[in-house]
Formats: sequence, structure tokens, C-alpha cells
Amino acid sequence: MAKRKSIYVCQECGHHSPQWLGKCPGCGAWDSLVEEVPVAAPTKNQAARLTPPGLGTDRAPQAEPLSAIDSSQLARIGTGSQELDRVLGGGLVPGALILLAGDPGIGKSTLTMQLMAGVHLDGPVLYISGEESRGQIKSRANRLGADGDKIYLLTANQMDLIEDYIDRIQPKLIVLDSVQTVYDPELTSALGTVSQLRQVATRSMGWAKGRGIPTVLIGHVTKDGSVAGPRVMEHMVDAVLYFEGDRHSQYRILRAFKNRFGASHEIGLFDMTRAGLAEVPNPSAAFLAERPKNAAGSAVTATMEGNRPILLEVQALVASTVFGYPQRKTTGVDNARALMLMAVLEKRLGLALSKEDVYLNVVGGLRIGEPAADLGIALAIVSAFDNRPLPEDVLFLAEVGLTGELRRVSQLSRRLQEAAQMGFRRAVVAAGSRVDDVDIELISCNKLSQAVEKVWGVLI
Repeated sequence: MAKRKSIYVCQECGHHSPQWLGKCPGCGAWDSLVEEVPVAAPTKNQAARLTPPGLGTDRAPQAEPLSAIDSSQLARIGTGSQELDRVLGGGLVPGALILLAGDPGIGKSTLTMQLMAGVHLDGPVLYISGEESRGQIKSRANRLGADGDKIYLLTANQMDLIEDYIDRIQPKLIVLDSVQTVYDPELTSALGTVSQLRQVATRSMGWAKGRGIPTVLIGHVTKDGSVAGPRVMEHMVDAVLYFEGDRHSQYRILRAFKNRFGASHEIGLFDMTRAGLAEVPNPSAAFLAERPKNAAGSAVTATMEGNRPILLEVQALVASTVFGYPQRKTTGVDNARALMLMAVLEKRLGLALSKEDVYLNVVGGLRIGEPAADLGIALAIVSAFDNRPLPEDVLFLAEVGLTGELRRVSQLSRRLQEAAQMGFRRAVVAAGSRVDDVDIELISCNKLSQAVEKVWGVLI
């Protein structure tokens, strides 16, 4: 019998190479190629097992008009958590395959255990663990109050055994913790490799789509915060959720980066307590609860996370540098965007920042990813530089251009409505901005210099 030739597969992008290379030609990652034995093409029986019903290979697919397709099978299933329902687009969808990723210890297992305890389903739900013992999971369930008869626990990491147990109890929901610890015995590659992850995701899609079982796959993340494994796994699933936050902070943020059944980039906010994850229905109030009074370098802006406006406090600290090169440190703000705003402040307003260390922080752990917060960031730096506090009831909303001009932002009405509910009475915006039915005074400005003049000369 001829020896099967090995190939080398990149664990970052899935690129194949006939020999080992130090650097992957596909993605440029170093030391990411792992030796694997190529898998033979699946037989007809194997293909039938891996292919969901309705997508089978035994007959040619038949086209039909959209009006004849029954959409009632997409009825939402409540999870028992409004924040989780918001991120999912209204709840779980039968047959949905969801990938949940996050740092170790961030609370992924806690979130899924609470999901299984609160989901509105008549029937058993199955929790599959490939890395924890029964005692550990039982202890967590007791702490969360999720010790019910409907939750079944299986500790296994072989796909054949898992599928046999699914056939036996017919669960209404499956959680697989985690996808990197489960393997297909037909493959010779090790756990967590590209081939195993692709195969496990394919077989999970088979029972999710074929039997209409909502399935949550818990995944690990790499050092840069992305999902570990090939990108093809993210394309196979229906939704990709990231659970974010500092393990030393009380808040956890659930963010949807992909969702075939709802809006992407929607977020849910949770408070990590001893009894589990508690929902935070009003993130703006939570993020501004500890805002200091009359503090220089503090400004409030509003960002849109999906369809939800959230008020955030941006803090800046400007201090004389003791090194030859000034420090620029940002947390929650894009570093390149912050450097651009500092250059605009120095060129257009004459702020001498070249010999100053500048530190920026978004309170609460949320990350600002849109230019609507430019004015708030810039005014926080000016306030810290002059050591003069900004008025507490003013919101700053505008994009800053390279010439120092202010540009209008999208969905201004929704942002200002949220600000009015939080007690803000004035807002500095770009000239030409118009809103209706919002009880808040607009201070329109054409340029960044004009906004600074109005802040110091009129608002204070």
C-alpha cells in the first residue's frame, strides 16, 4: 500500500503547500503551517450524512418561486434575555448555526448556560463539553440557577458519539463548547487544525440545517482577537458573535459581526455578577454613571451601535513628555484616527502637542469605530491641554476633516433623543444639521476653531 503524501496547511488562512515554509504565502503568517494528511473524497454515504436534508446529493435541486416558500419556519425563539435577543435580531431561528467567540474567562460558558436555562423551548436542550468535567459544569449551573431537568450534559469530543447522542434525545437546542476540542475520527489531523475545524463545522451544519436545531459553537480567539481557525468557518455559520470586555471590569459586551437573520454590529451589554450575567438595558446611563464633575479632559459624544444610540465619555490626558519622543496611547479609540485629530489640532488651532504625551480612553470598555465622535475626542484633548473643564450638559457630535471643517453625522435625531433623555440640553454639531421633535439646543459650527471659541466664550 502506497504511503499517503502529507501536505502543509496554514492554521490562519487554510493555504496548502506541498512542503513546509516558515512564512505562509497566503496570509504572511510566520510558523503557521502544520503537516496534515489529505482526506480522500467522501463516499456517497458519507456525503449524505454530512449534507443537510433538502440540500442532498441524491437528486437535482428544484427551483421554485419565492411566493411558494413557507417562511413560517423562521419564527423567532425567545432566549429569555432581551439583550441577547437584540443582538440575534429578535431571538434564535430554527436551524441557525451561531459562532460565539471571546477571550478565555470572559464568560462565554456562563452566557450559554443562562441561554439554555431561559430559552423558550418545549423539549430538552443539550450542552456538549469537550474541555470541562461534569463537576465543573454542574457547579456553574448551580451558581447560575440553571439546574433544571431540561438541560442535558454530554462530555465528549468525538463527532460520531455526539451525533449518536443527538439522535437519541432529539434536543431542541445544542451548545458545543468548544469547537476546537471536538474532532472527526475519520481525519488523521490533530484537534484544532484547519481540517478538523472545517469538518466539525460542516457536520454541525448538517444537524442544524437538516433537523432545524439551533446550534451555538463556542470558539477560541487568537492573540489579535479574531476567531481561531480558518476564515471559511465564519462563512459557514449564520451569525458570528464576539463576547468582549476586560476580565477585571464588570461590563461585558456581546457584539454581532455577522448575522444573516438581523442587523450586524448590534451590541448587548451585560454586568458580570456573582450570580451570572445581568442585563444592562440602558448602556448610556451605565457608562455615564461615574462621570466626574468639573473635570478637565472629559467630553461626551454619541455613537451608533447597530440601531442603538449610546452616549460615551471620552477622557483625555495631556502631560509634558520626559522622553525625546511624545507618547500617544489610546484605549477604545482608533489610534490612526486619534493621531490625525492631534495633527489637525496642532496645525489648525496651534496647539503645541509635539512635546506633550497624549492619552485617550473611552470609559466603559466600548470601542468607538465611527467618525461622529471626532469632535468629542478633539474637544477632550483641548480641555485637557488648557486644563479647563467642558460644560457637563453639552454633547459633541461632528466629524472633523483635515482642513478643520466639521461635517454632519448620520442618524442625528436618534442620537440627540438619547442625549435629551439623559439630561443633556445642548449639542455642538456641524452647520446645516437639522432635527425635529428633539428638546435640545443645537449650536452649529462650520469649523473646529469656531466650536472651540463657542465652547469657551458662550457655553461656559
